[in-house]
Amino acid sequence: MYVYLLDKSLRVEVYYDQTDQGFEDNICVSFIEDCPDDEKIFKADETNIYLTCLQATQLVKVLNQAVRASTCDSQEIKD
Repeated sequence: MYVYLLDKSLRVEVYYDQTDQGFEDNICVSFIEDCPDDEKIFKADETNIYLTCLQATQLVKVLNQAVRASTCDSQEIKD
């Protein structure tokens, strides 16, 4: 599953990495940038951050708190 950010120049993909199933941090958050180098946030075209289940759950919690606190229209939120 992924989402595009920053005018679609940054793709964020989140997935369970089965090849890392033996490790506690096997949930991958992948940032892939498709823009000129001087506009990049990350140094590499692709940056991966691996999370544990607890860390992923905490991230979901704080994101949900921010969504509830924001003034965005609930009609904008779709699965």
